[in-house]
Amino acid sequence: MKPLKVALLGCGVVGSQVIRLLDEQAADLAARIGAPLELAGVAVRRLGRKRDVEVAPDLLTTDAETLVARDDIDIVVEVIGGIEPARTLIVSALNNGKSVVTANKALLAEDGATLYEAARAGNGDLYFEASVAGAIPLLRPLRESLAGDHVKRVLGIVNGTTNYILDKMDTTGASFTDALEEAQTLGYAEADPTADVEGFDAAAKAAILASLAFHSRVTAADVHREGITEITATDVASAKAMGYVIKLLAICARSDDGRSFGVRVHPAMIPRTHPLAGVREAYNAVFVEAESAGQLMFYGKGAGGAPTASAVLGDIVAVARNRIAGTRGPAESTYADLSAHPMGETVTRCHVALDVADKPGVLATVADLFAKHDVSIQTVRQEGHGDDAQLVIVTHRATDAALTATMESLRELDIVRAVASVMRVEGDD
Repeated sequence: MKPLKVALLGCGVVGSQVIRLLDEQAADLAARIGAPLELAGVAVRRLGRKRDVEVAPDLLTTDAETLVARDDIDIVVEVIGGIEPARTLIVSALNNGKSVVTANKALLAEDGATLYEAARAGNGDLYFEASVAGAIPLLRPLRESLAGDHVKRVLGIVNGTTNYILDKMDTTGASFTDALEEAQTLGYAEADPTADVEGFDAAAKAAILASLAFHSRVTAADVHREGITEITATDVASAKAMGYVIKLLAICARSDDGRSFGVRVHPAMIPRTHPLAGVREAYNAVFVEAESAGQLMFYGKGAGGAPTASAVLGDIVAVARNRIAGTRGPAESTYADLSAHPMGETVTRCHVALDVADKPGVLATVADLFAKHDVSIQTVRQEGHGDDAQLVIVTHRATDAALTATMESLRELDIVRAVASVMRVEGDD
């Protein structure tokens, strides 16, 4: 068969690895697809820039708009990231009947509906396995393999940078600042790490996961987001003393009545016996809990040029097969049309550290305040004496609204010098 022509948008860390794999695995890819793949053009910002892979000069162009509109292009691969011009280019490609493979989590989380509509209108495929958890096959199992099941919860570590930082704080006792600097030195964190450490990256991925798991349209605006910049070495040490480890988790969960769902990203303590507790350094891992399949765990490298390119190549093979067969892959599934409930309705547990006055009646006063907000205390212990006295409290499950109200009331007590730390507890229910 005649070659299927591929246009690549972006030739950075991921794009260069896509080119390498297309070249090195050309024969195998052709055998798997039933037709060869031909790289027909690579859109870049600057033609003269030194690249990690050799690209024929006649393939390079700065005119991405013309490239994606070419009649001979079958598949467009977008790895430039960001909202614009990626959205305009992808929509143009889909409207012109191309199939699109993208790794753009931010765009999918902000405006995936526009992309899906363009794919429907142009009768093309929209695949995005590489947008979440790098090389880990995760989205296709949610989108296809579990299409006959009822997914109840998705819980996981989907950002390698923050996992590396928290892991170093746990294993070496390093401060957040020191662990971040090490991550930047090793290339795990950007010079501006805001998207990672403030949870924006994980929130975008959580929105995509929830969309697929719950067959509803979910955007990043539906995700409750907290980062890890306030986590201290003391927090990590306290968690370790209790048999817990702190991780930045993405949690997507249906309500008990099945009529709504919650999506959140925040640091949480999980028991060291939980499988996610053993996820080290920059690795990702995601738990999926389904009604019939039970608990499934997906683990692997969540970032990096070669791992992400592997996921991109898998999508290229899938859409190429569809084009040869004259079929399409799954379209957007929003039939359930569930709504996202506010964070306040989420039921969770909490670990609280209070700097208090060391005098009689303090514990009784604090316990009474918890009771007034319908929050039950599971364990409590006092550390230190005098001006250094601290109460460490772990609650039973309660709504996040009740826990938040309790913390606000604690800050108003004269006997409480400071609410030193508040951390949710997950994974042991």
